[in-house]
Amino acid sequence: MTESRPITAEPPGPTVIIGAGLVGASVGCALTAAGWPVHLVDAKASHARVAAELGAGTVTPAVPEDVRLVVAAVPPRVLSGVISDALRRYPNATVTDVGSVKAGVLHSLWDSEPELARYVGSHPMAGSQHSGPMTARADLFVDRTWVITPHRRSAGPSVDTVRTLVAACHARTVIMDVDDHDAAVARVSHLPHLMSVLTAGRLNDIPADDLLLAGQGLRDVTRIAGSDPGLWEQILGSNSGAVLSELRQVHDQLQVLIKALEQPETDELRTVLSHGVTGTRRIPGKHGRVAVAYSRVVVQIPDEPGALGRLFALVGESGVNVEDIAIEHDQVREVGYLSLSVDPATEADLVGAITANGWTVEP
Repeated sequence: MTESRPITAEPPGPTVIIGAGLVGASVGCALTAAGWPVHLVDAKASHARVAAELGAGTVTPAVPEDVRLVVAAVPPRVLSGVISDALRRYPNATVTDVGSVKAGVLHSLWDSEPELARYVGSHPMAGSQHSGPMTARADLFVDRTWVITPHRRSAGPSVDTVRTLVAACHARTVIMDVDDHDAAVARVSHLPHLMSVLTAGRLNDIPADDLLLAGQGLRDVTRIAGSDPGLWEQILGSNSGAVLSELRQVHDQLQVLIKALEQPETDELRTVLSHGVTGTRRIPGKHGRVAVAYSRVVVQIPDEPGALGRLFALVGESGVNVEDIAIEHDQVREVGYLSLSVDPATEADLVGAITANGWTVEP
C-alpha cells in the first residue's frame, strides 16, 4: 500500500552507508544535499573516495555510538552478514538495506539476530544498467517508488527512521510484506530483465549485417540486458522461487503464441497481440496515476554541435509540455531523431512551431 502519513525529512543523526556503488552513492548524494551527515564505507576504499568526491559524504569514520541510521547497499550474497555486523557495530542505529529481494535476508537473520527490532528492509525502485559510484545521481530517487518492508519485530521508531530516509531522497513510500514484495518484483522487474536478456542473447547468433537494421525498439527491449551479470545472478538466485513461477507462466504463453503462428487462419495471434496492448495500458503513468496515451512528435536533427540545444529552446518557447523524450540515431546518415511525447491536444501546436522554424517532422 502507498504510505500517506506525513513524515519529516530531518536527519535522525549521523548516517553510515555501507557500499558506495550506484545506489549507495546516490543515496549519499541525496542525503548530503538534504543536509544529512553521511559517512561512506566500502570494501573497495577507492569507491568510497570517488563517491565522497562526488558529494555523497565523507570517508571519515563515524563514532559508532553516535550513528542513528545505517544503509547497507551491498550485493545480495553478502547482505545478511553486513546487516548483522551493522546491528552489532552501531548499537543505537536503525539498519536498513536497499536489496531487491527481502524475504531471504530476513529469514537468514530471524533466529540468529537478537537486535532485529532495529532492522527494517527497504528497496528503492530506481537504478540503471550502469554500476559504480561514477554513475551516482542525487536525483535518482525523485518521485520513484521506495518500498519499505517492516516485519513483526520491527520497532516503530526504526520504521519511522527509514520513512525519513525515503522522504529525504524525495521518493514515494510504499509499505509491503516481504513475501508480497518479492513476488511483485519477480513480476515487474526480474522477469522483464530475463526477457531482455533472452532477446539480447539471440543477437549473438545473427549476421552482423542484420544488426544494421536495428531501430530504437530493439535498443529499448535490450537496454537492461547490459546490467552486471554477477549482480543479477545473485538477485535471481535469491528470488528463484517467485521468478520460476513467472517463467513457467511465460512458457505456457509462449506455447500459445507458437500455436497461433502455426495456425494463422485463426484469430489467436491477434488475441495474443491485443493482450499485450492491454497489459501496457495497466502500467501506471506519471506519479503513479493512470497512464495517458501520448502523441509522439519525431523531429529530424543534424548530428552537429548545438542542434539539440536549439531544438529544446524552440520547444520551450512553444509552451508545450513534453512528457518524455527519446533519441534514435540513423544507422547510415549523420542525423538523429528526437521523439517528443506530448498531450494529443497540443501535438498540432508543437508541430506547427517546429516546422515554422525549418525543422523536419517525420510522418
